[in-house]
Amino acid sequence: MLKLVVFDCDGVMFSSRESNRAYYNHLLEVFGCPPMDAAELDYVHIHNVHNSIVHIFAKYPHISLDKVNAYRSGLDYTPYLRFMTMEPDLIDFLQAIKPRYRTAISTNRTDTMEIILDTFKLRPWFDMVVTATTAPRPKPAPDGLLQILDHFRVTPQESIYIGDSIIDQEHCQGAGVDLIAFRNSGLDARYWVDSFTDILQLPPFCSSAAP
Repeated sequence: MLKLVVFDCDGVMFSSRESNRAYYNHLLEVFGCPPMDAAELDYVHIHNVHNSIVHIFAKYPHISLDKVNAYRSGLDYTPYLRFMTMEPDLIDFLQAIKPRYRTAISTNRTDTMEIILDTFKLRPWFDMVVTATTAPRPKPAPDGLLQILDHFRVTPQESIYIGDSIIDQEHCQGAGVDLIAFRNSGLDARYWVDSFTDILQLPPFCSSAAP
């Protein structure tokens, strides 16, 4: 019986590719580097900020990563929120499932998750949020999901994760949790969907009684 629904943030709850593009290109510009190429944008869109900075500055060994991280830690994320678009049926989906299931987020975002929850008024909808900062290891390690399962005292079989990347696939496989692939038919998943409305038609959501 399904008891817990866990969400990824970027690419699932939000279309945030353009915010990541603007954010990381700004960091590169500040340190005199050209914008990211397509492969670098793909990388930063699914990895945590610390690994992303290492990745995009790897071509510039003369630049101190400590200086980059020091600048980043003082950077206001607010201007980048305008590049984020929340999925139009996310709130309807949360309203439909919240009375029946516990909800959580497992994301590779770090300190930017807090301002996103508050700006988009999402905090009341989630019982737990685990980030790359609060998990012992970031995704694809299973740590964040295992923390959530332990917190709610549920089994992997009583849980499901909504993700959109290979990082999410590995995250779920490590924890033994079924994956709902969000707009990515290439993932090894239990289900594949194009919207949150589609998820409500899946067997776990049609057949589960209230926990």
